[in-house]
Amino acid sequence: MKKLGFGLMRMPLLDKNNAADVDIEQVKKMIDMFMEKGFTYFDTALMYNGGESEAVAKKALVERYPRESFTLATKLHAGFFNSVEERDKIFEGQLEKTGAGYFDYYLVHGVEADMYPKYEKLDCFDFVLEQKKKGLVKHAGFSFHDTPELLDEILTKYPEMEFVQLQINYLDWESPWIHARECYETALKHNKPIIVMEPVKGGTLANVPEDAERLFKEHSPEMSVSSWALRFAASLPGVMVVLSGMSNIEQMRDNLSFMDDLKPLSDEEKAICFKAAEIINSQIAVPCTGCSYCTEGCPEHIAIPQYFSLYNEDMRERLDEKGWTVNFTNYDILNGKFGKASDCVACGQCESVCPQHLSIIDNLKKISEHYGK
Repeated sequence: MKKLGFGLMRMPLLDKNNAADVDIEQVKKMIDMFMEKGFTYFDTALMYNGGESEAVAKKALVERYPRESFTLATKLHAGFFNSVEERDKIFEGQLEKTGAGYFDYYLVHGVEADMYPKYEKLDCFDFVLEQKKKGLVKHAGFSFHDTPELLDEILTKYPEMEFVQLQINYLDWESPWIHARECYETALKHNKPIIVMEPVKGGTLANVPEDAERLFKEHSPEMSVSSWALRFAASLPGVMVVLSGMSNIEQMRDNLSFMDDLKPLSDEEKAICFKAAEIINSQIAVPCTGCSYCTEGCPEHIAIPQYFSLYNEDMRERLDEKGWTVNFTNYDILNGKFGKASDCVACGQCESVCPQHLSIIDNLKKISEHYGK
């Protein structure tokens, strides 16, 4: 299997403020480009693109290509069921929604300390393994966002799990919150193939500070900034697939240009990545990946990832000199469709599902203060 996977999570939109309004015709063109180059791995989930990702997979992929020609992965997320019966209905609904007949890879989704007891109580790991026995799942695994100690505990208890999906990128490699390197090493210890998610950290590593970009361009002027992040992840031993949530044809074309004939990073190039990480970490205010898990149950319909993105851009500006940026206008425009940062009622729903373990409530207070000036 070629190492680039198409993450159906940040697909192109007809309305940029509506994650469910997917530009299916553009997705079809992107899938055609992807398949033409011999790439076959597609990753979806019940919650992606406002709940429409699996349906888009059916229309743009399953109904247009022979089933044996592609690999489809989806996931079981505990946020959508509270009983064994509801769990079973979720799986049945995913089979129907995708029209796939079976899933090549099926994951217990977003396992972390707070969610793990629910997965255990409702017997989710064994449930996925049972679907494998029935032929409805070809490979069973899970995605993970927590400590290497918990990962080791789960892999020890469930050695039948065939793979692990981890957040790995050069920015998070030594992060005390993400534990990218330590979790990677734990998966290797258990001889589990690794699927990488967030290699570009939700676009953060495609739009880096000028000083970091200069490091990359001085070494390889012809390579895109994002290519360094994808190649970093794909160069790691034990990595089976690197997922990229491509949002337009240009991103697809760029990724195919270097992943089709992948050249692993040299030691010198890895050192450049880590130097860039130091620069980025010194300037990023809120390390949000834009996954939007936080928005699904927000009672005030607050556009949390969008506000974080605006805030991060402003924090890189010389506001003491400018005093104002276009993001103040952009914030007001978003307020017309979503709740304001100041509308947060501190219910904690967002923080309970955030894979990055961000202090969302406190950051919304900062954003409210910043844009309320």
